[in-house]
Amino acid sequence: MIEIDDLGRLCICPEKEEFTLIFRTATEVHWDGKGRFLYSPKPQEWSYFEWYKHITSVVMEEFNCELLLNSNTRFDNLPENLLNQILLK
Repeated sequence: MIEIDDLGRLCICPEKEEFTLIFRTATEVHWDGKGRFLYSPKPQEWSYFEWYKHITSVVMEEFNCELLLNSNTRFDNLPENLLNQILLK
């Protein structure tokens, strides 16, 4: 699932992997162990799409893991333009 939560954070819930040590990358990408999702701070200078690209690239660079969309990926509370950007990436 990819969503914007009630705190305004972009959250990405990977299907299988856990990234409990992502805080060590000092990239402002975080892991919520209870909810099992990656998240960004609420965007200020960057757009949600820039945060999406940043989260996925940090995971690839630091963990050699590609976060892919599939037919089971759910999207919640995303503006249409952000959803389109993610789907076209």
